[in-house]
Amino acid sequence: MMGIGKTLSRPGRRYLAGIIAIGVLLIAALGLLATDRTMRAAALDEAQNAAQNEAAILAAGLESELDKFSLVPLVLARDPQVQSLMAGNNTQQGNLNLRLQQIATQTGAAVIYLMNRDGLTLAASNWNQPDSFVGSNYGFRRYYRDARTSGVATEFALGTVSRRPGLYIARRVDGPSSSPVGVVAIKVEFNPLEASWAKTTAGVYVTDPDGVILVTSNPAWRFSTIRPIAPGQRNAQQDFRQFGKAKLPLFNPRTPEASALVPRLIESLHPVAPLDWKLHLLSDPSTSLAGARANGRLLFLLLLVAAAVIAGLAFFGARRREARAEASINERTGRLREQLQQANRLATLGQITAGVGHEIRQPVAAIRILAETGERLGERGAHDQAAANFPQITALTDRIGTITDELRRFSRRGEREPRDVPLRQVIDGALLLLRDRIAQLDIDLILPQEADLDPVVRGEHVALEQVLVNLLQNAFDATGRAGKVSIDISESGKFRRLSVSDNGPGLTADQRAKLFQPFVTTKADGLGLGLVISQDIMRGLGGDLIEEARASGTRFTMVIASP
Repeated sequence: MMGIGKTLSRPGRRYLAGIIAIGVLLIAALGLLATDRTMRAAALDEAQNAAQNEAAILAAGLESELDKFSLVPLVLARDPQVQSLMAGNNTQQGNLNLRLQQIATQTGAAVIYLMNRDGLTLAASNWNQPDSFVGSNYGFRRYYRDARTSGVATEFALGTVSRRPGLYIARRVDGPSSSPVGVVAIKVEFNPLEASWAKTTAGVYVTDPDGVILVTSNPAWRFSTIRPIAPGQRNAQQDFRQFGKAKLPLFNPRTPEASALVPRLIESLHPVAPLDWKLHLLSDPSTSLAGARANGRLLFLLLLVAAAVIAGLAFFGARRREARAEASINERTGRLREQLQQANRLATLGQITAGVGHEIRQPVAAIRILAETGERLGERGAHDQAAANFPQITALTDRIGTITDELRRFSRRGEREPRDVPLRQVIDGALLLLRDRIAQLDIDLILPQEADLDPVVRGEHVALEQVLVNLLQNAFDATGRAGKVSIDISESGKFRRLSVSDNGPGLTADQRAKLFQPFVTTKADGLGLGLVISQDIMRGLGGDLIEEARASGTRFTMVIASP
C-alpha cells in the first residue's frame, strides 16, 4: 500500500505543478495587459498636456505677431504728414510712399497704404511694384467701412490684386474737426509662421468665431469651415469678396498625405487674443504611445525577473530582513540616545542660565570691595598691601570670563551667511533718485522700520534699484499730489518681499488681467513696457514681480531671493 501511494502521488504533484505554472502564466498575461493599458493612458495624458502647452506657445507667438503690427496703423493715423495728405496736400505723396516702404521693410508687413474718405488709395508701400495699391479703390472692403464707422477694424481676406491671404488691420484718420478724412491699413501675411508650423507639427490651423480656417500649416485647409454653416448665417457675395469662394467647404483633414495619421491625432485648442480666434493643434501621440508600451513591457519583464530572483533567494532575504531589523533597532536606539543627550544639554543650559546671575554677582561684589580697600590703603600709603589686592581682582575677572565664555559656547548660534545686496542700500538709492519728485508732489511716504532695513538679498544692486524706482514712479502717478505711498518689507520662506502700496484708484479686473502684457498701459503717454521689463528683471534674478489685489489702491511686490 505504501508503494501504491507513492506511485499515485507523483502524477498528482506534476498536475499541481502544471496548474501553478498555468496560473503564473495567466497572471503574467493579465499583468502585461494591465501594464500596457496603464502606460498607454499615462502616455496619452502626458501627450495631451504637452500638446496643450505647445498650443499655448504657438498662440502666444501668433499674438506677438498681431501686437507688433497693430501699433503701426495707430501711429500713422496720428501722423501730421498723413493727415496733411488726407486733407488734399498731394505734395506729401512721394515722401509718404518712401516712408511707408521703409516701415513695411522694417516691420515685415506685406503692404501699408493710405485711403481717402472715398476709399481711394493715395499712398502705399508697394507704390513702385507692378501690383501697386496706389489709385485702387477699396471702399467696398469691410475693414474700410468698419474702420470709418468704429475707428478701428480687422478683416482676414484674400488680396484682390495679389490673391494672397492676409489680415488687414485698419484705423480711421480724423481731421481737425474730428471728422473722418481717410483710413490707414496694413496687411499682414503669415507665410513664414505657417511654414514653421508645417515643419514642426502634424497640423495647425486658426479659426475665426464662425469656424472658418484662416491661418494654417496646410494651405489646402484654408477658407474651409470646421462646422456646417446654417442657411442665411453668412453672405455668399461677401464671402466671395473676402475669401474668393461663394461657398465655404466643410473642413476634412483626411487629405491623402494625412489619412494615415488622422485616427491617431489629438486636438488641442487655445484662444488667440484679441481677435477672438482659436488655435487648433493636431498632434500625433503614436511615438509616445509606442515608447510607453515598450517601457511598460520592459518594466514588466524586469518585475518578473525581480520576482524570480526574490523567490530564489527567499532564504537569504529572510536573513537579510532579520539583519536589517536588528540594524534598524540599533539605529532607533542610537537616535533615542542622541535625543536624550540633546534634552539633557538643553536642561543644563537652562540651569546655567538661571544660575549665572548669582555666579557673576559674587565675584563682582568681591572685586568692588577689593578695589575700595586698595583705594583706602593707597591713601594711607600702604602701597604694598594695596598691590596685594590686584592678583585677587585678576583671578575674579578670570572667573567671570570663564563663566560667560562657557555660557556663550553652550548657547552660540550659527552666524548669518553673507548676503550680496543690503535692502537699505537699494531703498536709499531709489529714494535719492526720486527725492525731488517726492518733494514736489508732497507725497506722504511711509518707510519700513529701521530694523526691517537690515536684511541683505541676492541680486544686482542697479537692477533691483531700477525695479523699485519704476514701482514708486507708478505709485506716484496713481496717487498724484499729496498721495500716500508705503514701502514694506516682509519675509516669505527663502525670499524677501519688498512691497510698494498706494492709495490711488486701483485697477479694474480687465486691467489686472492684462497687467504684465507688453504695450498694455493705463497711462495716456505710456508704452506699457515698464512692468513687463521689471518682471523680467526680477525673474532673471531668481525672484518675481507680482501684483496683489487690495480693496483699494494698488500693491506691487518684488519677490527677491535670499542668499
